[in-house]
Amino acid sequence: MPYPSYFESFDVQQALADYPLGDAFLERYQGMTREQLRELQNQRFLKLMARGWEISFYQRLWGDAGIKREDIQSLDDIEKLPVFSKSDIMQSVEKFPPIGDFSGLEGLAPEERPPVVFHTTSGTTGRPQPIIFGPRGREIQAMLVARSYRFMGLKPGATVQSTYGHGMINGGHYIREAVTRYTNALFLSSGTGLETRSAQQVQLMQDFGVNVLVGFADYIKKLASVAEEQGIKPGKDIPVEMIIGHLGQETRAALSEAWGGAKLYDWYGVADTGCVAAEGPDQDGLYVWEDAQYLELLDVDSDQPVTPGDTGNMVVTCLYKDDIYPVIRFNTCDITSEIVGENPFQLPFRRIRGFLGRSDNMVKLRGINVYPHGIGGMLAEQSSFTGEYVCIAERDDSGRETLTVMVEVSDPVAAHPAIAEQCAALLKFKLGLDVGVEIVSAGETARWTEIDRRQKPLRLLDRRFG
Repeated sequence: MPYPSYFESFDVQQALADYPLGDAFLERYQGMTREQLRELQNQRFLKLMARGWEISFYQRLWGDAGIKREDIQSLDDIEKLPVFSKSDIMQSVEKFPPIGDFSGLEGLAPEERPPVVFHTTSGTTGRPQPIIFGPRGREIQAMLVARSYRFMGLKPGATVQSTYGHGMINGGHYIREAVTRYTNALFLSSGTGLETRSAQQVQLMQDFGVNVLVGFADYIKKLASVAEEQGIKPGKDIPVEMIIGHLGQETRAALSEAWGGAKLYDWYGVADTGCVAAEGPDQDGLYVWEDAQYLELLDVDSDQPVTPGDTGNMVVTCLYKDDIYPVIRFNTCDITSEIVGENPFQLPFRRIRGFLGRSDNMVKLRGINVYPHGIGGMLAEQSSFTGEYVCIAERDDSGRETLTVMVEVSDPVAAHPAIAEQCAALLKFKLGLDVGVEIVSAGETARWTEIDRRQKPLRLLDRRFG
């Protein structure tokens, strides 16, 4: 039976008009009021909800919460809907294998299925989760990444090297789609160190004059060390001008310095939602793409909205994803806070501080929440800190929880006792409690963080539960 091909199944030009890039983006949104933006969001939300009610997963989720169609009349009612997280999606997969009942494809014979893109998550926090995209949602997701890069200042004709992983993982594929379809950059999809050896990645950069690196900051920093080992000077022999990655709270200065003063730009998104927010040329927080993403910051314990400026879980509703796998109030379990105040571009979008940690691997010590991903930024003041560390959570015989931070330094071993004291004092000042510190030489945490094999290094070894 006939069926439309990928690009025949939706109107690409209309999608670009709805979610503009480059100059068209600024022309559309500069000077728009929050009230005008809210009206646009409401229109897209109601269309999204109509699709959501057709999905078995949401019928069950909302029905169990006692929600009826008439209860949701506008975006103002969104807080009536329950949030969901990866655990709910994985329960759906377990109950309705192999892809769950959240996509909207259930009940369709294979020959009746529309074109889809299928990937999985990386499995950082457990078993990989299936991720399914319809053509329209997939392309808008790529457009939002391209919008981000172009807003940051990606130059026409740039040469971009990507260290995002490929295989079943979503990340590397949709970054490639974004750059090759919605910019004119030359794109080198080198992937992780497992896909293209680090030494070969550095050689590619030099051979092709790469001036933009994209990927996870930890591995990009490692590549600078690899270049130095090969006698290649980052920033000089490889003229990198921009690094676009997931910077977290690690020191930006050290990464920029490692690549000869390259400018750094942060952005945020997860596999389920696509790109949610990105830093602009002002480098003062990440602009939330609120024409496409409705972002709520909710208290970790109560799921109630936090006061602007306070930290909370990022709960995302994808206003554009109304074809396959609608995403409505997805709790990413990633922590951030809003930056309150006006922005220099007169955009109606809120700004956030970016990724501050994960609530699902938070360690609670003597009543204080500690987020392992935030430790790196706290140690940035220690001059010998290489940027690599891992936190080890344990429970002693009395049941008391403890945290030890294994910190890599570049100084000689003889200096370690003094450095340990300095790091411990620094963490006590910033955390408000004592944690253990173990100093190790450069490279020694790799066996725990798996930085040579993973896109996102592990920062917590949780030994509290045996």
